[in-house]
Amino acid sequence: MSTKKNSTMAICLTTILALSPVASFAQATTTFSGEAVALKANALGISLSLSDTGALPTSGGNLSTSVASVNVLGLASADALKSTSSGSSTTSQSQSSVANVSLMGGLIAADVVKSNSSAACSGGQASVTGSAEIVGLVAAGQSVLVSTPNLAISLPGGISLIVNEQTSSSGGNTGSMTVNALHVKGPSIDIVVASAQSGILLVTIPSTGHGLKTAPHT
Repeated sequence: MSTKKNSTMAICLTTILALSPVASFAQATTTFSGEAVALKANALGISLSLSDTGALPTSGGNLSTSVASVNVLGLASADALKSTSSGSSTTSQSQSSVANVSLMGGLIAADVVKSNSSAACSGGQASVTGSAEIVGLVAAGQSVLVSTPNLAISLPGGISLIVNEQTSSSGGNTGSMTVNALHVKGPSIDIVVASAQSGILLVTIPSTGHGLKTAPHT
């Protein structure tokens, strides 16, 4: 009699588990992007990238690099070049800074040049921010006050200077922000001082759990 009861109970338990709804879960995975470069240039047959963190791994982490000084005659000189980029939790951020900058033989100069960018995801919605700090900026002998992003200045020789250049994109679960504190363009000239890029992507991956299966004991 006891054997029949145990067998009946096992069969009932198996039936209940088999008819139970399958549980579904969702996992959120965050991927990061970021890079900071203190000085990069392609001009006068010279190509360089100084104090460059390199690309931040998609898993995040912390990157930093620095260069004491640089002097490329006729192109650029600067001191205290430093860059950092990091990503963790739901935020990525990058910073770059340079001191005593002189470009194109003194055509453009500044005491301090800094850039910051960040990207975050909250409640499944991405947002980005960025800013530049420039102290003592002089272009073609004229002092320049920086107020709004993407200030364009025309200089002799067909050269243009973009101050606090910002490029961003955000929508839904992804966002990216790039800030170039100074960007010089001209015939065969492309120089960027203090560049900081940050990005984030939040991906929700559905996963399915399966019910337990048991066999009746006799």
